[in-house]
Amino acid sequence: MLNIIFTQQRRNSQGRSPAKTSKTSKTNILAAVNTWLAVFLLAAVTACANSPNSKALEESLAADPTLKQNPVVFSSPPPATAIETNSTAKLPPDFPTEIPLYPNAELIEVSGETDPSQKNVRLRWESTDPVNSVGNFYSTEFGRGNWEIVSRPTAEGQGSLVATRDNLRVTVSLSPTQKVGGSTEFAIDYSKESPEIAASPQPNNSESSASPTASPTPSNSEGTTPTPSASPKSAKVSQLDTQIPQQLRQYVADLSQLEVLKVRSSTTESANLETASSLPKPNKIITRREYARWLVAANNQIYASRQAKQIRLAVDSSEPAFSDVPKTDPDFSAIQGLAEAGVIPSSLSGETKDVKFRPDAPLTRETMILWKVPLDSRQVLPTANIEGVKEKWGFQDASKIDSQASRAVLADFNNGDLANIRRVFGFTTLFQPKKSVTRAEAAASLWYFGVQDQGLSAKDALEAKSQPAE
Repeated sequence: MLNIIFTQQRRNSQGRSPAKTSKTSKTNILAAVNTWLAVFLLAAVTACANSPNSKALEESLAADPTLKQNPVVFSSPPPATAIETNSTAKLPPDFPTEIPLYPNAELIEVSGETDPSQKNVRLRWESTDPVNSVGNFYSTEFGRGNWEIVSRPTAEGQGSLVATRDNLRVTVSLSPTQKVGGSTEFAIDYSKESPEIAASPQPNNSESSASPTASPTPSNSEGTTPTPSASPKSAKVSQLDTQIPQQLRQYVADLSQLEVLKVRSSTTESANLETASSLPKPNKIITRREYARWLVAANNQIYASRQAKQIRLAVDSSEPAFSDVPKTDPDFSAIQGLAEAGVIPSSLSGETKDVKFRPDAPLTRETMILWKVPLDSRQVLPTANIEGVKEKWGFQDASKIDSQASRAVLADFNNGDLANIRRVFGFTTLFQPKKSVTRAEAAASLWYFGVQDQGLSAKDALEAKSQPAE
């Protein structure tokens, strides 16, 4: 075949010029080779068409006949289960109000409420706060709410915090969820048929106190705070005191039993002071004169056995420090005594040129701290500025605090969890220095006097009074 191709090419090239002939010959040779290869491959394929090997190759590449009889159906994967973010769960109608509820938590599920076979009702909650804050909150609330604490978890957070109150049992189980943002999920199980209450924090980094009368609270610093705890020697909270915020009830109860929260039966100055087993109108705004009266009474009662720490009441021969608090004023001895002791700013101390006390004006938050902190530290207040207060407390409104009061606010921070601001107002980033104080809040500030490990509480005073005299 190649001879025929080459012979034909030689004939075609005759009569041409040598240059063209040479170039054309090379092109023709390449074309001839390509043609020959194509013919050769076609012949090979044709020759293999009826061979046994070609049959086997065809069968190996054929589709599986069983798939025609049993076709496989491919289904799409099920969609991911969506997480509920907006809960419509509500507290059961008969939920015991004595069980403390974490303020920054959302109820996401209620189970066992209508099933008579279930002994417990379970409430599932979720909070954006860290798990140790939730654990510390319940440790504190069980300590101050007339619960009898039976056992506590270990320092590693293992075990249960068990407390009892009447015929109620509660179990609080905490665990950090794996959701974005590090939210904390916890459950409250309660039963009215069991005589015990159990709270079992189970997260890591859970802080708890070893003493049933001291437990940390969610706050801006670490430490332990003595809190009112249920004992035969501690005052019971009356059911009539439900108007008092739950976190403040035991403070008010202890001070009421000490008989320091005396109020007048009427608005007239001549009305007699009355002492009741519970604080009347606890959410009423307290006046400056009332707080001055309570401040002296609480300090002197709590330090009844330590006269060096008591405030001396003024006598009639004293020259009034304030023009609007004459000697005839029923609270003259207390207000004048505070001024003469240098506890409150007056013309005697030179800290103010204001000669008026304004006894019937509402007590503000900054004034309450300004008067109370000197009786805690028993020292000159430190210098302070807006930046220092804001750095320590994180108050967004630090610039609104009076310059004198800012010194007391800063000193109060240094008292850790014994700080008056933490005990009265809890965790807050707004101090609201000009806001008026209620009677219940004022009482809470007077529950403890002193600094860390060197102070006394109203509960300590009650226990001391209950001991038989030697």
